Amino acid sequence: MKLALKAWAAAGFHFELDWLLRNVNTIVTGEAKFQHLHDIGPEVVQDGLARAINRIDVALNMIGGRLGLDHDGVLFGRFAIPVMARYLDGKGGHLDAVERDKLLFWFVQSGMWGRFSGSVESYIDQDLAAIEVLDGALDRLIEQLRLWHGGLRVEAGHFAGWSVGARFYPVLYMLTRVGEARDWSTGLPLKGHLLGKMSKLEVHHIFPKALLYKQGYTRPEVNAVANFCFQTKDANLQISDKRPEAYFEEVETKHPGALASQWIPQDRSLWRVGRYRDFLEARKELLAEAANGFLAELLHGDVGVMTQIAPVAAVVRAGKDVIPPGGVGSEAEEAALSGVNDWVQSQQLPAGFLNFELVDNETGAPIAVIDLAWPSGLQEGLSQPIAVLLNETPEVLALANAHGFRYFTDVESFRDYVERDILAMAVLAGG
Repeated sequence: MKLALKAWAAAGFHFELDWLLRNVNTIVTGEAKFQHLHDIGPEVVQDGLARAINRIDVALNMIGGRLGLDHDGVLFGRFAIPVMARYLDGKGGHLDAVERDKLLFWFVQSGMWGRFSGSVESYIDQDLAAIEVLDGALDRLIEQLRLWHGGLRVEAGHFAGWSVGARFYPVLYMLTRVGEARDWSTGLPLKGHLLGKMSKLEVHHIFPKALLYKQGYTRPEVNAVANFCFQTKDANLQISDKRPEAYFEEVETKHPGALASQWIPQDRSLWRVGRYRDFLEARKELLAEAANGFLAELLHGDVGVMTQIAPVAAVVRAGKDVIPPGGVGSEAEEAALSGVNDWVQSQQLPAGFLNFELVDNETGAPIAVIDLAWPSGLQEGLSQPIAVLLNETPEVLALANAHGFRYFTDVESFRDYVERDILAMAVLAGG
């Protein structure tokens, strides 16, 4: 199991042991809860593990190849994969193009609406039940999601989030990878894998942060998803902190159509900092249109399921599209937290989740974004949930505390805790 986790980590996907075991469990027992695995013989579990690793490989190749979600920073809805693994296993690991795309449609929709952000086991069980009989399974799976959420169309307001922890950040990345998005330095498409250290995709703030802060815009506005696009490192360096009205004209002259390929509104009056909020609204409309277009493509014309309806749940998830507080708000914070994760892994401990979404267990609605979190603890099952929260508001700290997280507001105190309470205790236990 550790070898499989190591192989996926080398490919950019960091999973935990219990997540892999969840996949084994769904394949062997058809259930989400681990208790169903207790009476299964070792030979059956060993066979299930081999099948699970194979089915996960297939799922990740589908997600990376067809959706462009090629690393875990954009892999939202990872707990949808055990359901995918079960379906793939029932089909012998092979799907035709229509089946593949329909399953991926469900995966994207599950991630966008936070299907597995709340009661993971109960929702996995519901979805496993929907695919127990393979004939018509994907239609039932999608219909169940539609009834639960209340509609499967993307609206402009769904792109209202901010920070790389927003649910629709992976959607923006996906659209960049699967569409006709082009680099603003070379004019070349950003599809697939690009070669060379200057060609790795980076987040680019369309309106420079310093310019926006100087004009009095807030952190959520500055780091709005609609102010993000993806560029190569070379393009990022060339643009630097230029004003959009200046560098947009340069890009359009050198590479006509490259701006539109990244959903930049063509109304030049919106390219000025004084119209920034109007720019965001216009770009969100373009992004929503692109998202719905790609989702329809995955359905191969069977778009009736995207019709908006009222959810049948007794309690409508209040504030499901409200922007939750918290999340990594600057490159400096992101660098510090990445350093923490690197250090933790060097101590043979599991990596934390960057921009972890904290949800209301009753409704599944996001209520806060935790900068860096270990929801199962640094020693799974042995320590309480842990979080590192940098420069967050008292509201976010209180929510983390209310949900059982022991949190640290600076890197030094977190490292002291790990060395004193985790590593030292592990040494004593080993002795």
